[in-house]
Order: sequence, then C-alpha cells, then structure tokens
Amino acid sequence: MDWGTELWDQFEVLERHTQWGLDLLDRYVKFVKERTEVEQAYAKQLRSLVKKYLPKRPAKDDPESKFSQQQSFVQILQEVNDFAGQRELVAENLSVRVCLELAKYSQEMKHERKMHFQEGRRAQQQLESGFKQLENSKRKFERDCREAEKAAQTAERLDQDINATKADVEKAKQQAHLRSHMAEESKNEYAAQLQRFNRDQAHFYFSQMPQIFDKLQDMDERRATHLGAGYGLLSEAELQVVPIIAKCLEGMKVAADAVDAKNDSQVLIELHKSGFARPGDVEFEDFSQPMNRVPSDSSLGTPSDGRPELRGPGRSRAKRWPFSKKNKPRPPPFSPLGGPLPSALPNGPPSPRSGLDPLAILSEISKSVKPRLASFRSLRGSRGTVVTEDFSHLPPEQQRKRLQQQLEERSRELQKEVDQREALKKMKDVYEKTPQMGDPASLEPRITETLNNIERLKLEVQKYEAWLAEAESRVLSNRGDSLGRHTRPPDPPASAPPDSSNSNNSRSQDNKESSEEPLSEEGQDAPIYTEFDEDFEEEPASPIGHCVAIYHFEGSSEGTISMAEGEDLSLMEEDKGDGWTRVRRKQGGEGYVPTSYLRVTLN
Repeated sequence: MDWGTELWDQFEVLERHTQWGLDLLDRYVKFVKERTEVEQAYAKQLRSLVKKYLPKRPAKDDPESKFSQQQSFVQILQEVNDFAGQRELVAENLSVRVCLELAKYSQEMKHERKMHFQEGRRAQQQLESGFKQLENSKRKFERDCREAEKAAQTAERLDQDINATKADVEKAKQQAHLRSHMAEESKNEYAAQLQRFNRDQAHFYFSQMPQIFDKLQDMDERRATHLGAGYGLLSEAELQVVPIIAKCLEGMKVAADAVDAKNDSQVLIELHKSGFARPGDVEFEDFSQPMNRVPSDSSLGTPSDGRPELRGPGRSRAKRWPFSKKNKPRPPPFSPLGGPLPSALPNGPPSPRSGLDPLAILSEISKSVKPRLASFRSLRGSRGTVVTEDFSHLPPEQQRKRLQQQLEERSRELQKEVDQREALKKMKDVYEKTPQMGDPASLEPRITETLNNIERLKLEVQKYEAWLAEAESRVLSNRGDSLGRHTRPPDPPASAPPDSSNSNNSRSQDNKESSEEPLSEEGQDAPIYTEFDEDFEEEPASPIGHCVAIYHFEGSSEGTISMAEGEDLSLMEEDKGDGWTRVRRKQGGEGYVPTSYLRVTLN
C-alpha cells in the first residue's frame, strides 16, 4: 500500500504530515543540542570541583602525599576527572553525530519536500487550466448551437412568409447555414478539448500525482528512519562510555580499598621520627643539708672554700630535652701564640672562673646566656634556623634521610655525566674516522666540561657518603642508648652527698637565674661553680674523628675529663672557637679538654 493509490485525493493531508515530520526532526535536534549543553556544563563543574580539591603542591614536595589516605583521595579525584572527560565525550558525540548530521539531513529533506510539492502544484495547475479550456469550448459550442437553431427558425419563417422578398429569404437561409457550420466547428473543438482533458486528468490522477506522492512517502519514511537512528545514537553515546565509566567507578573502589592505616602510621614514623635518644633518669637532688647563707640577700653567696655560688634555693631547673648538652667549660686564657698563659697550672688550664669576682662572673654568665636562648628558640621552630649543607640542623633520622636522598641524586647525576662522556668519546671517534661528519676538536670543550662535572660529582658523592655514615652511626648510637636506658631498671634515690653545695639568691642588674647540672659521668669532684645552661643543641652520639693527647691534663672542673700523654681518644665535637674540644675515652666517659693539648684527625 502506498500513498499514490490510497491517498490520491489527500494532497493537503500529505502536505501537513510531511511538514509535521520535519518539525519533529527539528525538535529532536534542538533537544539533543540542549542535552549536550547540560553534559558540557556537568563536565565543567566536575572538573572545577576536582581542581578545587587537588593538592596545590607537587607530590614530591608534599609530605602528605606519602599517606595512603591522601593517595586514595587523589586517585578518586582523578577518576572523577576521567568521568568528567567521558561526559564531555558523550556531549561531543551527540553534537557531531546527532545535532550536526540530523540538522543537515533536515535541510535536505525540506528542500526535497519543497521540490515534490512544487511539482504537484504545477500538475494541478495544468489540470485546472485544461478543465477551464474544456469549459470554455463547451460554453462556445452551446452558444453556437442556440444561434444556429435561431437562425434556422428565422429562415424557415421568412420562407413561409408571402410578403418576404426572395432576397430576404436567401439571406436568412445563408445565415442559418453559417450558424449551423459554426456550431459544427464548436462541437468538434469541444469534443477534441474534452478528449484532451480526459487524457490529462487520467495522467494526473493515475500517473503523475501517484509518483509525486510515492516520492513524498519515500522521503517521509527515510526521515523517520534517520530520526529513529538519531534516537538510537542518544543511547549509543551513553553505552560507549559505560565501560570506561565502570572502570572509573572501579578505580574509586580500588582507591577506597587501598587505604592502609598501619602503613600510614609507619609512614608518619618514617617522616617525623627524629632519631634522638630518649632522656635518661632524673638524678636525685637532696636539699635536706643545711644551707649556708650570707648576711645580705643582695650579695652573691660565697662558700667556705672561697668559690662563688650563684644558684639560689629552689632555683634548679633541670631541662628534660633529649638533646641537651652537658655544661661546657669556658676556655682558659691563651697567649697570642696559641698556647696557655704561664699562669696556667702544670696539669692543664685553670678553672674558667677562678680568680674572678662575683660581679664579673655574673656579667660573663649573662653574656653567655643570650646566644643559647637563640638556640632554644630555634628548637621551637624559629625562622632563623641556619640550614647547613650536611643537614645537621635536622634531627638525626631526618638528617640521614635527607643525606640519603642527596646521595642518590648525586649518584644519578654522576651516572648521567658518565654516560654522556662515553657518548661524546664515541662521537669523537666517529668524527676522527669520518672527518666529513664533523670536527673532533669541537667536542673537546664538552668533554672537558663533562670531566669537570664528573670530578665535582665524585667529590660530592664522597662528601655525602661520609656525612651519611656519620649520621647512620649517630642514629644507631642513639637507638642503642635509648634501648639501654629503657631496659635498665631505675636507680634508687642516692643519699645526700657529703659536700652539698650551698646556694644563695642572687639579685643582679639583669635578674638572671642559674640552674645546676648533676655530677658529671666521669665521677669527678663536685663542681666548683654553677653555670647557666639553656643550650638545647643536638648531642652527637658517634665519633667524628680521633685524636691523640700531646700533654697530660687533669680535668678537675665540671665538664672536663682527664687524659694522659699519648692517649688515643675519640673526637665527639670539634672546637667551636672557645679553645675546648669534646672527646671520649676508650675506657668510657666524655668531657672537654684543651684543644691545644690534642692532635686531631677527622674522619
């Protein structure tokens, strides 16, 4: 069944139906266009959301990126970003395959429909024109027949009238004959026109218009087919991205399962553990012994042995920092030639503060406290911390990690320079064998530069290896000390020492307070003076070299250690410019000795 047979007389109906079909096609194209705008806006908002929550710093500079929780969150953000990309792909496919193609096809259909209906209207106009000609010839034939009959009646009446002349009768007969001839011609023309119109009408209704209607039917069916295909593209565009979206969702699930709380705890330990040894036990201080006071509270206390005492009662403030230093003795006076003055005792330099009046001692102490407070602030996170090349400003464990990182980077750079040097040597050999390829002399500056870089990097690698070995030994030493103190049972409180130091309240112009440290590890005599100590720098736990005693030295003051001439000692800390060096004896015990009494060799 087709339109040309069944709908031969429904020209206007077909015109309205085909127009409705094209309007439906345009509506669907508009719908898909707005759908693509929604997808694009959705993808844009998703990307903006991901960009808002992505870390601003690179992963290598962000310590939080080492945690599985942060890594999973970043992975989820990346999967959401990929999901947004799939939404953009859906919008692009719909825009290209549906909007553009169907809009172009709609224009073609409109042009084709216009041609078909113009052809049908021309056929209708031709048929109507033939019908008008038929009506005109019919009316003319009817008019000529009436006039011929009237002329025949007039001629017959004159022929029977006795009063009519012969001429009038002949004239009437000629007129009747003429009208009869004209009627006959009109009849023939009418018959011919009728035959022509019937032929044209049959062609119009049975051939011409059915063909036009069939073309319109084919056009409308093709339009419906393309529209159905367009409907399918809407779902096909979604189905194409479903596997990738499923992978994105699966990636989010994998990221969620990748969160490892135990590993994050271990990462936190690796990132922030300092490597310092845990603080030891606090020694017992007995204040039950009678206290010797001076008559005036405003003056410095002077014990019976003549040594000044600066600590007031209840003023002891033992610092519980794991990396605090022992009291470091002040350097003895040295001559311009570098040796001790003649007034020095035979067994070594005198006590740093012997022979000074109390006010001078207090002034020196107040001057020595200020820089140490700066080091205390640096431990609190001051911005003024000096960054050293060997990262000694960091805790031992962090120093080891940074040194390991620097060593790996230098090793990679060294290997890269070595490979570049080998490539330049091969290129130079090729140039020497084949001069037309290049000048071998042009490679000499680059080879020289590469050799210089290799030497420089080798020195840096050796330097970092030495620093790393020192840092690792320090970490192991601190760890061993911490474990040893942890496993050792706590000592019972010691009894009061026989010679307890008396303390007085000192009120100077600077209102300085002093704290007294416990007795030294070497079991030396009681300290002859008490020094302010708020120095919280890191205490090295491993030797940085070794040294040999040139002279005999009796360490009689607090913080010093005795040594014999020719004795081998471990170097624990270099001279800081005050004339004292910290050493460790093989038999055990650490302390300070004069630097001029040693021959030092660094590792």
